[in-house]
Amino acid sequence: MHQTSTMGLCQASLNGIDLIEKEFESEMLYNKIVHFYIDRKNYSKDQANSIAQNIIKREIQRRKCKNLKCGHSFNDHIRNSETCLVLECNCIKFVK
Repeated sequence: MHQTSTMGLCQASLNGIDLIEKEFESEMLYNKIVHFYIDRKNYSKDQANSIAQNIIKREIQRRKCKNLKCGHSFNDHIRNSETCLVLECNCIKFVK
């Protein structure tokens, strides 16, 4: 009996994870990009850092709501696409 209830809890928590995208970890992505360009593409450290900075800037902008009155990240929106969770914001749809 105990195993069945635990299994049900695991499935429910997995279902909850599907609704929310993981938060954007810019530092982790930055490090992966730099190491990729240095190790695999044989770029200099400065070139790899420059490429990583440009990619991170682009990804941050891509994850911001394009509604001029909002501008919050997709993590601030319900299910990453609906109403903004910031109290002072009236945005009802994440605009890409």
